[in-house]
Amino acid sequence: MSRLLFFLLAALPALAAIDGVVVNQTSGKPQPGATVTLYKLGQAGMESVESVKSGEGGKFVINQAIQGPHLLQTAFDGVTYNHMLPPGRPTSDLSLPVYNSSKQPGAAKVTQHFILFEPNGRDMAITESFLFQNDGKTTHNDPDRGTLRVYVPPAGTKSLVINATAPQGMPIQRAPEKTAEPDVYKIDFPIKPGESNIQLNYSIPFTSGAFQGRVFYQGGPTSLIAPAGVTLKGEGLEAKGPEPRTQANIFQTRAASFKVEIEGTGMLRQPQAAEADQSSGPSIQQILPKVYTKLYWVLGLSFAILTAGFLLFYRAPAVKDRK
Repeated sequence: MSRLLFFLLAALPALAAIDGVVVNQTSGKPQPGATVTLYKLGQAGMESVESVKSGEGGKFVINQAIQGPHLLQTAFDGVTYNHMLPPGRPTSDLSLPVYNSSKQPGAAKVTQHFILFEPNGRDMAITESFLFQNDGKTTHNDPDRGTLRVYVPPAGTKSLVINATAPQGMPIQRAPEKTAEPDVYKIDFPIKPGESNIQLNYSIPFTSGAFQGRVFYQGGPTSLIAPAGVTLKGEGLEAKGPEPRTQANIFQTRAASFKVEIEGTGMLRQPQAAEADQSSGPSIQQILPKVYTKLYWVLGLSFAILTAGFLLFYRAPAVKDRK
């Protein structure tokens, strides 16, 4: 009996496998009342294991022994925050960050906006990417109005796919929501502190060779990317020159509404990768090296499954607010 009791007592600490504190980074204090959920990650996707509320001092305990990769998701003030638990990593004394939410953008701003055109003579694939930078300590979350409004040509709505990526997160699909304005959609995606990316992929018939765009955010210029073999013409376009490796031509416009004439055919993705991943297309990312005093842009085009990218280096003047 004593030996059995010994083994039972020895097993008790293993049951309290996951514990820590939820910390509100906005206030700098522990956060009670947040919901912490443990998910098991497997071939079937995410499977909820257990949910608890953080108590006094923001402390939480989940009495589950885990094997394999798991995810902790903390829900607070209408937004969820993810914390990966890779195999072999400590699961005790964890610190889970959360933030207060606000319907006001605050420090969350669109720092770069790219549109890539890839016409093939019959159709034209379009990749549009919005890069957000939130240097504050509050998450911008506005489910009613959306954190971003976008214009999508009527011919592109059927093929439209929207992927949003939170800081240090993985791309997840978001559904566009109609607004009262024709062909204008809102996207409900919290903009957390750090860098986020919202990317649109769709295709339209390449019959007229024209594209009309609209911008609703307050921020810097829109960059239009034309692969080698494709030319762009339009009022107010400022040529930035070709990217050395792919010879893609870069243009910029600061207009809130613009129209471009497009001629030729060309693409930046490899044909095999394009066929393997037509739904998502290439993603456009930005890296700003801290060692430079002027703004340098590095655009990488990559794929979720088969990667075929390019690196774009060129100088641009300091970004001014769109009036």
